[in-house]
Amino acid sequence: MDTQHHDVDVCVVGGGLAGLCAAVSAARNGARVALVQDRSVLGGNASSEIRMWVCGARGSENKETALLEELQLENAYRNPTGSYPTWDSVLWGFARFQPRLQLFLNCPCTGCETETGADGSRRISNITCFQTTTQTWRHIGAKVFIDCSGDSILATPSGADFAVGREARSDFGEPIAPPTADRKTMGNTVLIQLRETDEEQAFTAPGWAYRFDSPDQFPARMRGVNGANFWWIELGGINDTIQDAERIGVELQRVAWGVWDYIKNRAPEKEKARNWALEWIGSLPGKRESRRYRGLHVLTQHDIEAGGRFVDVVAYGGWPMDDHHPAGLLFPGDPTVFYDAPSPYGIPLRSLISRNVSNLMFAGRNISATHAALSSTRVMGTCALLGQAAGTGAAIAVADGIEPAQLLPTRVAKLQATLMADDLWLPGLSRDADELALSSKADAPSLLDGVDRPVDGRDTAWEGEVGSAFAFRWDQPRHIGGLRLVFDSNLKDNKRMPSRYTKRGTHAKVPPTLVRSYRVEVFEGDDGPAEGRWRTVFRDDNNYQRLVHAPVGATASAVRVIAESVWGDGPARVFAAEPTTTLNDKRPPKPKRVAWSDVVASVPDEHLAPPDLSAASVTNDPATDDDPGSRNGAAIGARRRSGPVA
Repeated sequence: MDTQHHDVDVCVVGGGLAGLCAAVSAARNGARVALVQDRSVLGGNASSEIRMWVCGARGSENKETALLEELQLENAYRNPTGSYPTWDSVLWGFARFQPRLQLFLNCPCTGCETETGADGSRRISNITCFQTTTQTWRHIGAKVFIDCSGDSILATPSGADFAVGREARSDFGEPIAPPTADRKTMGNTVLIQLRETDEEQAFTAPGWAYRFDSPDQFPARMRGVNGANFWWIELGGINDTIQDAERIGVELQRVAWGVWDYIKNRAPEKEKARNWALEWIGSLPGKRESRRYRGLHVLTQHDIEAGGRFVDVVAYGGWPMDDHHPAGLLFPGDPTVFYDAPSPYGIPLRSLISRNVSNLMFAGRNISATHAALSSTRVMGTCALLGQAAGTGAAIAVADGIEPAQLLPTRVAKLQATLMADDLWLPGLSRDADELALSSKADAPSLLDGVDRPVDGRDTAWEGEVGSAFAFRWDQPRHIGGLRLVFDSNLKDNKRMPSRYTKRGTHAKVPPTLVRSYRVEVFEGDDGPAEGRWRTVFRDDNNYQRLVHAPVGATASAVRVIAESVWGDGPARVFAAEPTTTLNDKRPPKPKRVAWSDVVASVPDEHLAPPDLSAASVTNDPATDDDPGSRNGAAIGARRRSGPVA
């Protein structure tokens, strides 16, 4: 088998939303990145393999933005019917066409090598992966490794400190922790998706499916065809969700098919399911919990309840502490207990950095947190922010030639400023505008207040009818490199993928509040309107993103933005607009469509030569195809097929 070596700045292991955002953010901030994923698709629990919807911070305006919102808006634009293959393609394209990012799919990590630094610290030098599709061993060296695998695949081979299970109440003084520690976790889940039709749909269960006979077997769980993706089909928390994963998966299959059999054939409300068909049952269980790293700080229940007011805040959560019973469906009581958590609360950089492996970071459900805190931070909206924070921090560390822990304390402000500039809101902080913007006379000064969303009921967005404009002016002409704009993408809309498909259909759409077309003009001339003119320097007729960077590249005494249309019928709304001295657009240009004829034309002629059939007996008789016993079968050396081919 082949062996190949790769050398990058940042290696991200795991391609869920945390890993995807970590890899893309590191690449967009200048690092050479490898993203290693053991599956053939990206997205982890959000992918077509598992289909869990993306949950995050509660509250009408607390939705996660940044890279996650960029992905979800791309999906809303391209995927109005809620197709999971299309969603997979959105995630794949996000990584595959990101400059400086190498994507390794079907490539499970099998181990790593460590070395001891001059100061005695342990660090990872490279990881080993086996790519099943190419049958190639890949050794990837990097300056910083980010484990976003969920299961903390690098913990054991690297010797990194980690924890499994529930801490004792006395360990961190957490009231919701059990009296004694154990290795129990939250369980795994196989999801079900249904489709409503116009006619009755029969269902016959396989013989190996478990048989359910009574609503009493689903306490506080069963809602029939109105169920929200059946998250409560959960098992494995009383086992080892890694070592026992295959056995847990078998049990979940038997349960899931039995649940649908019950709904269709024996449930009291089975009549409501008459016209519903089984659209999909997952074959890969989604995980909630396994190994959690121990970092420079262990996030606890107390930190969350206090609002997470950390000086090194780099992300936020806001989901309740949602602690599922380890026995899952075996437990004859409520499947989970919700404990209040403020929304939002901050999460520190220190919870993303290993305490004993100097170049190891992590993001996702494996961060440095107690079981109690993890029950909140594990949801994918939060994990995406954690990934972006880790990836951005890693890129800064590489650029400055330091280890991740050395970002503390002097480079934390730089990391926070970078994250906020990339539209990752950090509660309690505001973004500093460019000097060029601050020196201007703005028609709407609130556009420069450093707050790019409504906060605590305070909405400072500029709002105007379609065709309206706002401008920035200077006493003397200034060079304007670009404009940073943040449009209203309706943060009340969670932009989730569907969990079931009704007859009325699933109609995702670009938020109607979002500016669709706009133009940027500069004023040339400094003696007043009579001596100058407005000139269009940029126009976008099909915007569907919240954060955009419009190129200007002109010296002028004023610049203005005219909102020409929105995706709906209402006014145009803009949260932030900032003239910048340089164009700071990190998003790569969209790949250009390539004509298939051009692809064919690029292939050398010798590869396109027709087959030589001079020595073959050729027939068009379909009766002889694939029939060695036919009258001509033995004599036929080649056939020109007239029917379907495989």
